[in-house]
Amino acid sequence: MNWMYNFSMKLAALFLPLAALFSSKIRIFWQGRKDVIQAVRNFRTFNPGNLIWFHVASLGEFEQAKPLIKALKKRNPTHKIAVSFFSPSGFEPTKNKPQKEVDFICYLPLDTPQNARDFVGHLNPSYVFFVKYDLWNNFLKEIKNHNIPLFLISAAFRQDQVYFSRQGFFRNQIFFFDHIFTQNQKSQKLLDGIGFHAHTLAGDTRFDRVLQTAQSAQEFPEIYAWTGGKPIFVLGSVWQEDMDILIPLINKDKKYKWIIAPHSMDLKPMKLWQSQIERTCTFYSNRKGNQPSEILFIDNVGMLSSLYQFARLAYVGGGFGKGLHNILEPLGFGVPVLFGKLQNDRKFPEAKISQKKGCGFCVKTMEELIDTVELLEDRGRYELAVKAAQTWVAENVGATDRILNVLKKSMRKA
Repeated sequence: MNWMYNFSMKLAALFLPLAALFSSKIRIFWQGRKDVIQAVRNFRTFNPGNLIWFHVASLGEFEQAKPLIKALKKRNPTHKIAVSFFSPSGFEPTKNKPQKEVDFICYLPLDTPQNARDFVGHLNPSYVFFVKYDLWNNFLKEIKNHNIPLFLISAAFRQDQVYFSRQGFFRNQIFFFDHIFTQNQKSQKLLDGIGFHAHTLAGDTRFDRVLQTAQSAQEFPEIYAWTGGKPIFVLGSVWQEDMDILIPLINKDKKYKWIIAPHSMDLKPMKLWQSQIERTCTFYSNRKGNQPSEILFIDNVGMLSSLYQFARLAYVGGGFGKGLHNILEPLGFGVPVLFGKLQNDRKFPEAKISQKKGCGFCVKTMEELIDTVELLEDRGRYELAVKAAQTWVAENVGATDRILNVLKKSMRKA
């Protein structure tokens, strides 16, 4: 299996440049990786010494990593922090934004044996953290070949994953880790079932992150002025499938002002939605002074997590498509959250839990959406949902501290 895996990576390296000619997304994916090894070499030339490396798949996993990154940097201010991304949707919005505790950001190269040797050899980390998933065999193997302590945080496993359905190549990747910090007891039982016992139930670091964001949210005085004291409905990371049911509600419900933050910053769908909305719209980037409007399109990256401070209600997109975005962000502000019917809710257990707690509301159709919003107009029902959100978040913070308590025994200086 190992040779087949490596052969597939070599094929990918051959065909990606061709595919990049026809796909802008693949072009970004491929071009971003062209000079990664050289960038790592240059960074370490001018930044020697101890370094902690975090690998994340995309933006959501980076948010999960941030509380631990912040804590480790505080404890080890002389250590450098490097973060690698797999997905352009995580790296591209992050690369040009100042990251207070992060010293170096890059793509993870394709998982070939040579890339792994070069990347790990030049980066020379003292400790490595993978976040939630996105495990790459050659990189994991190379890390262990260098005897570098390796950890997995915020892991949430499922029975149907290949690690637990068969022995061999993929299951072996679990055993590269020195310690795994899980989100739930189910993940612990699955690990025990394959004979991996170096694990700790720490919880989900996203709760720590959303609480940090709520307590130190960015200030947007111009948006505060725009709200004019009216109730605000924030639509976060929405796709076309979400807007298909949301636009009729926007046109029907005149009580709210609406902040719309799409998943993609492509102006074409935003312009289409604007043409279908029967209310005055403005775009954040070109809004002038106190220009009045009832709809505010957010066409800037990096604002959404703090925009929920203005919300009475929130809708988080992605449920109808490939995957639900982060519903914990609005809940961190005590804001009840609505979302579309998931195709596979096993990958997003927080959606089902939020419904049981009474702060999350799943809708399948426009009619269900309208009924749910009307239900939450009842003051008593709304206050119960707010309280449920606040309680659930408060009950689940502390994953970072639990991880740090274990790391004290495992990390020589952290």
